[in-house]
Amino acid sequence: MAKGHRSQIKRERNAQKDTRPSATLSYARVSVQKACFVLDAIRGKDVQTALGIVTYNPRYASSLIEKLLKSAIANAEHNNQMNVENLYVEECYANKGPTMKRIRPRAQGRAYRIEKRMSHITVVLNER
Repeated sequence: MAKGHRSQIKRERNAQKDTRPSATLSYARVSVQKACFVLDAIRGKDVQTALGIVTYNPRYASSLIEKLLKSAIANAEHNNQMNVENLYVEECYANKGPTMKRIRPRAQGRAYRIEKRMSHITVVLNER
């Protein structure tokens, strides 16, 4: 059992919470591999450069990541009172989500499985 009163335990847990501004997109209908192509391009860049990269990137995942990046910038500006000019992409990663299994009919009564993969994409910003 944990020591202390419930409010004390919650206070200690909240003190360890990450205060960096971030945004998360859950159940994105794009595979982790395809999302990582775009995420690798913006990792470590300042937010203006990163927005330019995802705006003109032809991949489908870049449109999702653009909205996510704008959301993280808004969180930094309104929740943490950070200056937008000093922000950069500190972390960005995609974790595997659930997979939808579908059936594709094939010749001679066979059925091939199609896996429609999903991912959870996270963007974390910080100030220089």
